[in-house]
Amino acid sequence: MEILYILIALIVVVGVWLIALYNGLVKLNNRTKEGWSDIDVQLKRRHDLIPNLVASVKGYMKHEKELLENITKARSNAMSAQDAGNTGELATAEAALGGMLSKLQIAVEAYPDLKANNNVAQLMDELSDTENKIQASRRFYNGMVRDFNTKIETFPNNVFAGMLNFKKYDFFEVEDAAERKNVKVEL
Repeated sequence: MEILYILIALIVVVGVWLIALYNGLVKLNNRTKEGWSDIDVQLKRRHDLIPNLVASVKGYMKHEKELLENITKARSNAMSAQDAGNTGELATAEAALGGMLSKLQIAVEAYPDLKANNNVAQLMDELSDTENKIQASRRFYNGMVRDFNTKIETFPNNVFAGMLNFKKYDFFEVEDAAERKNVKVEL
C-alpha cells in the first residue's frame, strides 16, 4: 500500500512539474513573440517615415539622386524581408537600409538650407528616435530569445520541450561587417 502512495505522489509531482514547465515555456514563447512584434512595429514606422523624408529632401539634393534611389531600393528590400519573416534576411536588409540612412544624414549636413528646414529636421528627429526604439526592441527580443532558448536547451527541459513542439528562435543579429565598423568622421 505504501508503494502505491509513493507511486501516486511521484506521478503528482511529475505532473505538477510538467504543467509548470509547459506554462513557463508558453510564457517565454509569448514574450519572445511580443519582442518580435515590437521590432516589427518599429521597422514599419521607419519604413513609413522614409518616403516622407526622401520626398522632403529630393528638391534640395539634386546631386544625391543615386543615394535617394538606393534608399528607396533598400527600403523595398527591407519591407520584402519583413513580409517574408526570415530573421536573417531581415537583419541583412535592415543593416543595408540603416547604412543608407546614415549616408543620408551625412549628406543633409552638407546642405545648410535643407538642414534648417523644419520639416526635414522633424523627420530626421523622428527617424533618429525610431532607430533608438528599434535598438531597444532588438535588445528586448534577443534577451527573450536567450531566455527561451536556454530554457528549452537545459536538461531535463530539453527532453520535454521537443515533445511539446517548442523550437529555438534565431537572434536578430547584424550580419553586415560594414555595420560593425566605426564610422569615420572628418571635421
